[in-house]
Amino acid sequence: MKINADLHLHSCLSPCGDNDMTPYNLVNMAKLLGYDMIALTDHNSCLNCPAAIKAGRQAGITVVPGMELCTAEEIHCVCLFESVDSALAFSEFIHGTMPPIKNRAEIYGEQRIVGENDEITGYEEILLHLASSVTIDEVASLVKKYGGACFPAHLDRSSYSVLSVLGFLYPEMNFTAAEFTPKADAESYVEKHPLLKEMKLLRNSDAHYLENMLPPFQQLELEECTPKALIKYILGE
Repeated sequence: MKINADLHLHSCLSPCGDNDMTPYNLVNMAKLLGYDMIALTDHNSCLNCPAAIKAGRQAGITVVPGMELCTAEEIHCVCLFESVDSALAFSEFIHGTMPPIKNRAEIYGEQRIVGENDEITGYEEILLHLASSVTIDEVASLVKKYGGACFPAHLDRSSYSVLSVLGFLYPEMNFTAAEFTPKADAESYVEKHPLLKEMKLLRNSDAHYLENMLPPFQQLELEECTPKALIKYILGE
C-alpha cells in the first residue's frame, strides 16, 4: 500500500524546536496536510514519543517513535523503532553517552517534555544539541539491536551530514537507506557516491516549526501502515 510519510520531525523537546511544536499540534497538522505516517525524531531523545503516539491514535495517523542521533563525529542519523518501549530504552542508553552539560534555555531554547494533553511534565536538563559518544560505524548495528533501523540524515546539507563531515560513505557503515531534503538533486549525489545506488533514498522535511511542515511529497510502498512494516522496508527485509 502507498503511504504518505514524513519520517523526520521535531517537537518542543528539541532545543531548536518551537514550543508550539507539541506532539498534539504536529500530529494534527500532519493530519490536516494528508499524512498517513510520521516519525517524531527529536535530537538525542525519544521522551516525547509516548505523547505523540497517543495523539496519533486519536487522529488516525501512525506515529513512529524515533530520534535524530548526533554521533561522535557530529553526524546526524535518523533512528526509528517498532515500539515506544524500544525507543525509550534506546533513548535511555543514548542519555548515558551524552556529555553532562546542562542546557541553558535562555540561549538554546527550552527542552519541554510533554504529556498526552500537551501539558508540560518536565524539562530535559542536559543539552540535547551535543554529540553522543556513539560513532558512525556503530549506529546502524546498535539501532538494529533495539529492533529499529536508521539512516544518515540530510545528505545534501553543508553541516551535520555524513558527506559534509567525512566527504564519503563506505560499506562498513551498514546503512540501507539515506535521507535527502525535499528539494535536493539526489541524482547528482548518486553519481558521485555509487554506494547510494544500493540504498533506499528518502526525503523528509526535518521540520522544527509547524509552518515548516510540508504537504505530502513522499510515498512509500509498505505492506501495512505500521512501524514494523516501515522498519522492514528500510532494512530491505
